[in-house]
Amino acid sequence: MIEVRDLVKSYGGKRVLDGLSFTAAPGRVTAFLGPNGAGKSTTLRMVLGLGTPDAGTALVHGVPYAELRDPLRAVGALLDASACHPARSPRAHLAWLARTHRLPAARVDEVLRLVGLEPAAHRPVKGFSLGMRQRLGIAVALLGDPEVLLLDEPMNGLDPQGIQWLRGLLRALADDGRTVLVSSHLMHEMAVTADHVLVIGRGRVLADGTVASLLDSAPAPVRLVTPRLGPLADALRAQGADVAYDDGAPGAATVTGLTSARIGDAAARLGVSVHELTPLRPTLEEAYLRLTTDAAEYRAAPAPFDPERTPLHA
Repeated sequence: MIEVRDLVKSYGGKRVLDGLSFTAAPGRVTAFLGPNGAGKSTTLRMVLGLGTPDAGTALVHGVPYAELRDPLRAVGALLDASACHPARSPRAHLAWLARTHRLPAARVDEVLRLVGLEPAAHRPVKGFSLGMRQRLGIAVALLGDPEVLLLDEPMNGLDPQGIQWLRGLLRALADDGRTVLVSSHLMHEMAVTADHVLVIGRGRVLADGTVASLLDSAPAPVRLVTPRLGPLADALRAQGADVAYDDGAPGAATVTGLTSARIGDAAARLGVSVHELTPLRPTLEEAYLRLTTDAAEYRAAPAPFDPERTPLHA
């Protein structure tokens, strides 16, 4: 189990973590989400003893990381896919790490096979693509067969086959009773992989619960199709709803702010027939964006489109 309690950390007078508290439990994949600058990487570093908090605690198996007798056997981590000497081969890198924890040489071959790097086991890492480096980083995290895994953006650089493989691996690790904490910006992957979602912004917890509870917390818009959209839309707006017409489908609109039942009741009072009334459950990305709208520290200005502008590449 990973337990973070009232974690505070500042750099250069700027507070990065502001009383952060959460638990990542065994037997589930916990998605660790948040905008750039939210404090995700700082939190992972604190859990792994790579930084000292100003206040609060970060514990693994009930103790600080530095107090673990065999850390590689207890915790597997991927923070930086490039954390390997470029002249070393995957096998040499893993063998060196295995010796530090008295792991058998056979375990090196096992993880190389597990991550699909056997054909490149003796090649220098400097020639690896980002995806191959990610696979090596995952192999390092799995080397000690740990009960806890912390992975920072492990899907970056992986091809579709690699992402599908990693999705199954994370699921299998959690089903085996391990604690799996994954930081990622790939909302679709987290939606289909994670059991639990932790969203932070500006160093504080914004949401902490199951994927289903996070999606259900957002008001669900409703797709409406009726041959008399105009009068029904006016009646719904009078009740405080927002009605957005679908220009590509006459008689269709998306209604926000009222349930399907209230929309149906309003149509009945007007004597308007309804051809479709479908609640639209938000995606994880939509729920995430709603939560983090005010927590995003870095925002790019919308790029203006000028059809007369000379293209960068002819």
